[in-house]
Amino acid sequence: MIGKLTGTLLEKNPPEVLLDCHGVGYEVNVPMSTFYNLPAVGERVSLLTQFIVREDAQLLYGFGTAPERQAFRELVKISGVGPRTALAILSGLGVGDLAQAVSLQEAGRLVKVPGIGKKTAERLLLELKGKLGADIGAKAHAASDAQADILQALLALGYNDKEAAAALKALPVDVGVSEGIKLALKALAK
Repeated sequence: MIGKLTGTLLEKNPPEVLLDCHGVGYEVNVPMSTFYNLPAVGERVSLLTQFIVREDAQLLYGFGTAPERQAFRELVKISGVGPRTALAILSGLGVGDLAQAVSLQEAGRLVKVPGIGKKTAERLLLELKGKLGADIGAKAHAASDAQADILQALLALGYNDKEAAAALKALPVDVGVSEGIKLALKALAK
């Protein structure tokens, strides 16, 4: 029903923002990834939205990018995952990270999100397989097979997700696995 809002940002109270669109104030819940990229209060902003109607409420969720909104839509289709849980997942993991976790079937990354247990994480990975990977995640994260192997090696060596991802970003796109691991280890040693 409501697909996009453009207006003046009036308030920022995580995870909710108040957006004035020609005199009408819309309360919009946004993931933290979108929240951190919002302009200052008083400036114009445009958000893609998803309107959710429940028995007791009508809620509006906003996203800075189309892949975020698409990931949200895929998450809420899963039985037992409501809009709040989907928002928490997108706040804890970027779309690229979520797509990578799904393609590599890494339940451990999802368990780190508050409110997601091991069983829920495994169900999410199963339900999202093939729906979230290549079409959304590859564009957002450009994770090739070599990069995935390098990431797995760094995680196996005891580095956390943030350290491994940062080292991976610093690598050339076309690097091989063995050379990539060497370069990543050199970068992490600094």
